[in-house]
Amino acid sequence: MQVWLEPLIKIVVVVVVLQGAVAYLVLVERKVAAYIQDRLGPNRVGPWGLFQPIADGAKFILKEEIIPAGANKVLFLIAPVAMLATATLAFATIPFGYVIPKEGATPIALSIAPNMDIGLLFVFAIGSLGVYGVVLGGWASNNKYSFLGGLRSSAQLVSYEIPLGLSVIGILLFSGSLRLETIITEQARTGWWWFVVQPLAFAVFMISGCAESARLPFDLPECEQELVGGYHTEYTGMKFGMFAFSEYLHMITVAFLTTILFFGGWHFWGLAPMTDENQVTWLGAIVRIAVLSIKVLATIFFFMWIRWSFPRFRYDQLMNMAWKAMIPLGVVNLIVCAVCQEFLRPDDMLTRCVLGWLAVLGCVVYMATSAGSNRSPARAVGRDGA
Repeated sequence: MQVWLEPLIKIVVVVVVLQGAVAYLVLVERKVAAYIQDRLGPNRVGPWGLFQPIADGAKFILKEEIIPAGANKVLFLIAPVAMLATATLAFATIPFGYVIPKEGATPIALSIAPNMDIGLLFVFAIGSLGVYGVVLGGWASNNKYSFLGGLRSSAQLVSYEIPLGLSVIGILLFSGSLRLETIITEQARTGWWWFVVQPLAFAVFMISGCAESARLPFDLPECEQELVGGYHTEYTGMKFGMFAFSEYLHMITVAFLTTILFFGGWHFWGLAPMTDENQVTWLGAIVRIAVLSIKVLATIFFFMWIRWSFPRFRYDQLMNMAWKAMIPLGVVNLIVCAVCQEFLRPDDMLTRCVLGWLAVLGCVVYMATSAGSNRSPARAVGRDGA
């Protein structure tokens, strides 16, 4: 196979699968919302509403494209393209495993850019560029509500990138690499998934990842009760569709990273040889893809469940959580992981796990006691009616 043909095929497959996944995840989310709220959800377009995503796509294509008279036309058009491009490019390093097409052949990596030495750093760098699409869209629209949405988004995403990065440093210490494949392999080799060994990092990563993807209860950049529609208020047709598509891609990216960093990626005990790429048959490759996909879908369902279960934070609460809670917790986890890496044997995962959970317990006790000591006496007297 020619050098350029294999990556091209991988790119086409990934883009096509992502488009279909996003379209039907919207339907799944509407069904999940209906289930939680004791409704039926979409059930008119096709059996069980299965053709609803097709109808939604046609609606985006056929709607009139409008550009406000006072908008900066160039930036207005660039914003959704930039956001969609960065959201899609983040999947270049996501590993789905390996496959050997025939005996004695070189294993084919099921990834567009396999074995990238800075794979995790690449995903974070590309993901952070998505804020430019939001900020440009809010500013170029010449709409005060869109502008406020862009300002909120820039502050929110920049703030939560710090604890997001802190939460993965411990994993890098234990795995010894930025390669996503190596992180999965280390979990398979030891038999310990990192969410068990580093529960504090897992909690910080999940909360920060939800905020980075602007999902409820962190959707302050676009909350319709305050900003009409936020940074994409003035967008219609496919331009709005590109923003919506990008948001779902961000959620899928966070779900993949959560699975790879904390839930062992394609690893599951006893299903197939998970550590040696030279032993992976077609059946083993299919098993890896299935295991990874099931874990990712479970994580996405968790995000959907959160959306329809918790109220939206106020903006000051959102920022306080980042700077006064998530960042300190990330630093505590980093200190614990550094101590473990310095004084414990590399394979002593049980002790590392115990120390990780003791760190969680210590943080919970500290937050409970500090919350009680910070209670205002004047407000307490007011509740007693004095």
